[in-house]
Amino acid sequence: MAEEEHHKSESLMEKIADKIHGGDSSSSSSDSEDEKKKKEVHHEHNKASSQVDDIKSKVNRLFGRQKPLHKVLGGGKPADIFMWRDKKASGTLLGVATAIWVFFELFEYHLITLLCHIAIISLAGLFLWSNASTFINKSPPNIPQVQLPENCTREVASALRIEINRVFSVLRDIASGKDLKTFLAVIAGLWVLSIMGSCFNFLTLSYISFVLLFTVPVLYEKYEDQVDAFGEKAMIEIKKQYAVFDAKVLSQIPKGALKGKKKE
Repeated sequence: MAEEEHHKSESLMEKIADKIHGGDSSSSSSDSEDEKKKKEVHHEHNKASSQVDDIKSKVNRLFGRQKPLHKVLGGGKPADIFMWRDKKASGTLLGVATAIWVFFELFEYHLITLLCHIAIISLAGLFLWSNASTFINKSPPNIPQVQLPENCTREVASALRIEINRVFSVLRDIASGKDLKTFLAVIAGLWVLSIMGSCFNFLTLSYISFVLLFTVPVLYEKYEDQVDAFGEKAMIEIKKQYAVFDAKVLSQIPKGALKGKKKE
């Protein structure tokens, strides 16, 4: 009897052990299946992202741009402000510009008058404070001595000189007839600017340009792919129209005859 009970207990322990091992194997198999599913999902995600990158790389960026817009704008603090990466600074600058435009345009205040009034109030206040400090037993105002650093002034002047010379060089190339496309683009741009100048004064035009600097880059970054696709179609159409204009008008200009007259 004791041996039979011992055999029964052993068989019972073996069944329990088999169940435990079976549960472990099923849990391990389920874990392996989960890992396989995760790997498949990760693979599909990488494949989809690579396809999106391929599609984006096939789209021609506006004006042949190869770098991100943030780097095109300089990649520093000004780019962060224009792209609203630093919302506090961007909002402050836009608010100050709006207040200045309202103050001068709507209230019809003049810049020279404003500067003179600010200078009068500041100088009068400091003058009275300096002379009254002995009577009211307070220290006089600590007015700092402001001086422009020589190195900074030279760097700014050098940068301005380089940019001005570059503009003069471009204008000289346009006037000499070397680049017809640039000539037509500059003429069209100046014509549009003249129309805008007749509709707005300089202050309003400057304010509109300032607002566009704070809105166009953000909107372009948000809808970059759509804008680039539309810009590509527009450039193709412009090239077609230019080819028609070149064939019907520009090619009809007798350049060889003019050169022959010059040589004679």
